[in-house]
Amino acid sequence: MSRSFTVPMVLARNVRKSYGAFEALRGIDLEVGPGQVMCLIGPSGSGKSTFLRCINHLEKISAGLLAVDGDLVGYRRGGDRLYELRDREVCAKRAEIGMVFQRFNLFPHMTAVQNVCLGPVTVKGDDKAAVRERAIALLDRVGLSDKVDSYPTQLSGGQQQRVAIARALAMQPKLMLFDEPTSALDPELVGDVLDVMKGLANDGMTMVVVTHEMGFAREVADSVVFMDAGAVVESGTPEQVLGNPQHERTKAFLAKVL
Repeated sequence: MSRSFTVPMVLARNVRKSYGAFEALRGIDLEVGPGQVMCLIGPSGSGKSTFLRCINHLEKISAGLLAVDGDLVGYRRGGDRLYELRDREVCAKRAEIGMVFQRFNLFPHMTAVQNVCLGPVTVKGDDKAAVRERAIALLDRVGLSDKVDSYPTQLSGGQQQRVAIARALAMQPKLMLFDEPTSALDPELVGDVLDVMKGLANDGMTMVVVTHEMGFAREVADSVVFMDAGAVVESGTPEQVLGNPQHERTKAFLAKVL
C-alpha cells in the first residue's frame, strides 16, 4: 500500500519534548507522506500521545524540527532564526489538522449536527446553511443519519466518537490525528469507529493514529512505529513490525497484546 510522495505531510527531525528534567520525547525522526496512514503503538507513557499533540502545537516541542505539509509547526523561519507564531496564526494552522481524542468532548447542550457545525461557522466563518448541509452529509458518512438531532446523552459512546470524527472532518482538514479513539469504548462499539477510520484511509486521508488495535494497524497502516520511553524503537511496514519484529523490546510488547 506504499505511495510515493515529495513533500511529507508530517516531518519530524530530532523532535524533543521535556517537562522540567523529564524528557518525554527523545529525538523522534518520522515521515508521513500525503495519503498515508501511520500507526503509533507502544506501552502507556511511551510518548505517543505527546508526539501527536506536538503535531498540532497543543504542546510546544523543546528542540528539533516538526513540519506539516512543508510548514513548520508553531514557528516561521526568518533567516537563520525561528520565530514563534502568534496565537491567531497557530489557530489558523491548527484548523487544517483534525484531532480525535480518547474522550469525545462533545458539547452536551448541542445536538450532533450542531456540534459538527460549530467549528466551520465560528472558526472559519463558513456559511451556516452550507455547513449544515455538509454536516448532515458527514453524519451520514459515519453512519449516523438518524441521529442528526440527537443530543450526546442520547448517543452511545461509539456514536459520540463518530460524531467527534464528523466534527473534525467538517473543518476539511489535510491531516487527521487520532489519539486512541477506541480506548474509552465498550468492546462491541469499537468496530463501528474503526470502520469509519478504514473508510477515511481508503478515501486517501492522511492519518496518524495512536492505537492498541493491532488488527486495524495490520490492515490499514502504511507504516507502524513502536515507541518506548520517548523514543522510536522500531518502524516499518505492518508486516515488518507486527509480523517480524527485530527488537527485543518490540517482541516483548507484542507478545502481550497480540
